[in-house]
Amino acid sequence: MTMLQRHWWHELNTWEPEMALAFYGRTLGWQFEPMRLPDGSAYWIAKKDTKPVGGVFELTAPDHDGVPTHWMTYLTVPNMNDAENSTFAAGGEMMRPIVNIPGVGKLAVVSDSSGAMIGLIEPEGTQFLTTPH
Repeated sequence: MTMLQRHWWHELNTWEPEMALAFYGRTLGWQFEPMRLPDGSAYWIAKKDTKPVGGVFELTAPDHDGVPTHWMTYLTVPNMNDAENSTFAAGGEMMRPIVNIPGVGKLAVVSDSSGAMIGLIEPEGTQFLTTPH
């Protein structure tokens, strides 16, 4: 039996978070809850009708020099530590280390053996199993 992998979390990585918050607030009716990640990075939880629908991450120099603004999709994993080990064993790399976002879960960005990047998420609870837009 094959388990269907759900698209689970969407994150905008942007150099201009205030512009993005205004745009998505106006066009999609999203509200934003600001927070700081453990490393001090700015982050906003996007909500629609009080339900989390995604996040906004602020790209900053020099850590993200050369990275364009983009949307990142995160796919669910049952255990982030196992996913990290499997990534290395399969020839991939951790591009952004595991971070815990309260109320969302553990997130990381990995590259596969061909260099393609994808986000992984170990959800906190089950509140995001369907993504409202």
